[in-house]
Amino acid sequence: MLHAFRLPANEIAALFVAISFAAGLNVYATVATLGLLSRAQILTLPPGLHALGDWWIIGVSIALFAIEFVVDKIPVVDLIWNALHTFVRVPVAALLAYGATLQLSPLEQILATVIGGTIALAAHGSKTALRAVVTPSPEPVSNTVLSLGEDGLAIGLTWFATVHPYSAAVVVVLFLAVIAVLTRKVIAALRGTFRALGNA
Repeated sequence: MLHAFRLPANEIAALFVAISFAAGLNVYATVATLGLLSRAQILTLPPGLHALGDWWIIGVSIALFAIEFVVDKIPVVDLIWNALHTFVRVPVAALLAYGATLQLSPLEQILATVIGGTIALAAHGSKTALRAVVTPSPEPVSNTVLSLGEDGLAIGLTWFATVHPYSAAVVVVLFLAVIAVLTRKVIAALRGTFRALGNA
């Protein structure tokens, strides 16, 4: 049985920031990775996340990851899958953030939950938007490569966060900054298009 422990608040924050982003990309890979790292005694999970180390949760996560691994590489089907997973990745990421911060005050824990869900939504939203751009491409290679990259990033970031939580959090902040800049550019481009159509 894993023992309870206390992490510094800053380290907890860094950990759940990185894990929330990873869950927004692939929640099943993130949960399975956390559980396997716990089982291998490479990671001691926070008390609120001890259940992730149970074999049945690991098994279900791996099975769902295997399904997603295939489905996520099929053009058009991947868009439907990702759209439906808005209601899975974001809530589960929020729950992971909640469980990781049981040691904090109730207000801090609620704040962490909201932040975790928001970070996952940003990761998930950018992933879905990128898929919408790539999917119409006539060749299937780009879609497969993109999916493999997302899977690898989710697993790698989860592992990296357990070893270097602060560095992993910095990486996520950089990703979020890029997402914010790209989102603003897309919105500006759409507004310009609508203005042009309105003046036509």
